[in-house]
This record gives sequence, structure tokens and C-alpha cells, in this order.
Amino acid sequence: MSLENEIKQTEFRNVYNRGIVNLIYTYNHVLAQLQGILHPRNLTLQQYNILNILKGHHPQSATNGLIRDRMLDKNSDVTRIVDRLIKEGLAKREHCSNDRRCVNIYITPKGLSLIEKMDVLSRDMDGILNKLSNQEAAELNRLLDKIRE
Repeated sequence: MSLENEIKQTEFRNVYNRGIVNLIYTYNHVLAQLQGILHPRNLTLQQYNILNILKGHHPQSATNGLIRDRMLDKNSDVTRIVDRLIKEGLAKREHCSNDRRCVNIYITPKGLSLIEKMDVLSRDMDGILNKLSNQEAAELNRLLDKIRE
């Protein structure tokens, strides 16, 4: 369905304005689908993102700064999200022995197990873009990268 039909707006200031509105509308559409996949597992998108970052560093630790740098949502409150993951037993925090200001964050076996079980959901996540061919998905990625240049 076209953007115009979805939001019941027939005119835009110009093609760039339509593009911005389309990006925002599509972002929210994709986000809702991702949340629908993650919600039954009691995870937010930010928690899932952090668990994947920690999994990528396993068995080494990560710091809040490293996690923040790699987060998809740069406005996330990393400390609060990590606290929630710790409370759920999915991550653990250890202070460095030689620098008390430094805090190491690790994924726990429970966190690893959860994230590995969720690997089967990657097909569902990839399916959000299944209306695009491989070539169209590659072109979408190229265009999105170009916007951020």
C-alpha cells in the first residue's frame, strides 16, 4: 500500500519531504514487527541488541562505553538496560580489580542460551523485508548507507 493511502495524505512539500515521512513511517512499521517477535520472549529491541553485543564479545567482557558505541539506538540508557539484564540473570557485572571505575559486563550462560534459541527467529526478522528481492535489499542498504554519509 502506498504511503499516501496509509497516512491519508495526498500531497507532500516535495519528494524529499515524502522520503523523510516514508522513512519514519516505515521505521515504525518495522519496529512494531520486531517488537512483536521479541515481546513473547520478554525482551525489548535494546535488550536484544545488548545481548548480541555481549555474545559477540563472549567469553571476553564489554564495558558500558563499548556497548553504547555499538548500540543501534544511540539514545538508549545502557546502564539501566544492563541492570535489567542482570536482574533477569542474562548478564553479569564485575568491577575491575585494578581500576574500580572500570566495570566489565559479561553474558551469562542463561543469556547465551536465550540468544542462541532466538537465532531461529532470524528468519522471522529477515522476513520483514521479504517483499524485496536480494537485489532490491542490497539497493536499499546502499541507499540507506548513502543517506548516512
